[in-house]
Amino acid sequence: MIPLLLAQIGLPLLAKAVGGALDSLNHPAAKAASAALSQVGEALESKAIPPEQVVEANRHMERLTELDSAEAREALAQINQTFRTEVASEDAYVRRWRPTFGYAMAATWTATMGAIAWAIVTEPAQAPTIITALVNTSPIWGVALAVLGVSVVKRSHDKTLGGRAAFPSE
Repeated sequence: MIPLLLAQIGLPLLAKAVGGALDSLNHPAAKAASAALSQVGEALESKAIPPEQVVEANRHMERLTELDSAEAREALAQINQTFRTEVASEDAYVRRWRPTFGYAMAATWTATMGAIAWAIVTEPAQAPTIITALVNTSPIWGVALAVLGVSVVKRSHDKTLGGRAAFPSE
């Protein structure tokens, strides 16, 4: 949705917005990209780049966005098919992987936080190092908690349908 909105806004505004954002970063590559986008923005404003080319660039960006959206819809269709297969399975473990994963996540999170609390209390001088190490685990926890979140939402949806699995038609 956001790429489609950006495609509809158009190239001139996009160049200005991205260039301004990059200029606020303190990195040589970001500064160079900001300067280049600023030059493109000036060329667009002064009509040095013909409006027909801008329209064509916007059309191209919209088409790329449509292709990305089609890929996202295909990915969601595959995820829904996975859920359908899981629900239809006669294997008890396949049907119960979501609660098992949830309990494993809860136990792991509790053990991790307990160990961190214990380490900080017993070695307060090491607290900054421990907290930095914890921050480095954020991507791992982010993915695991995202999977858990989708699982909980899906199970809640199943329960509101009276225990029967129902999926919206595609």
